[in-house]
Amino acid sequence: MPKQKQHDTAKLIVEYQSQLKSFIRKRTDNKEDAEDILQNVFYQLVKTVNTAMNPIEDVSAWLYRVARNTIINHAIKKREEEMPVYRNDEGDMEILENLSEVLFNDETSPSPEIEYLRSLVWTELENALAELPSEQREIYELTESEGIPVKEIAQATGVPVNTLLSRKHYAVSHLRKRLAWLYNDLIYN
Repeated sequence: MPKQKQHDTAKLIVEYQSQLKSFIRKRTDNKEDAEDILQNVFYQLVKTVNTAMNPIEDVSAWLYRVARNTIINHAIKKREEEMPVYRNDEGDMEILENLSEVLFNDETSPSPEIEYLRSLVWTELENALAELPSEQREIYELTESEGIPVKEIAQATGVPVNTLLSRKHYAVSHLRKRLAWLYNDLIYN
């Protein structure tokens, strides 16, 4: 980075640091999260100043917009991390493994109950997948059903890896919400 850009960026950081910190702190749960978000905002500033073809016209508005978006993204990520995939009882993991074994084992002659259970799970999964936008459904099916790595899909389609990962993330989130009742019925009833 040219020396002038470094100096200008450093000045901007010093100028806006306390204001942005206060803005972020009022909208986050704890001090550590606020510090992380502030650091990310300034990282975005440095990255944008270094790579942008067009200069930022209104730095203050840009910084607050990036701060607001980063706060929102941080809250979404935190909420997703807190959402349990299964209950944390010791026996739950064993139940989940046994259920997976029953549903996905290719035994030659499963019982009628197992056949019905498999049919129910696959029908509900297919219905949930049908509700997804085609781009999300496609990436989910390619990676999960066919086992194709995301990088290969990106190379074949020309769609950036991060876009594909985002689509898959939305697909998985939808499937978790949509199939939660089935999961709870199978595990806890």
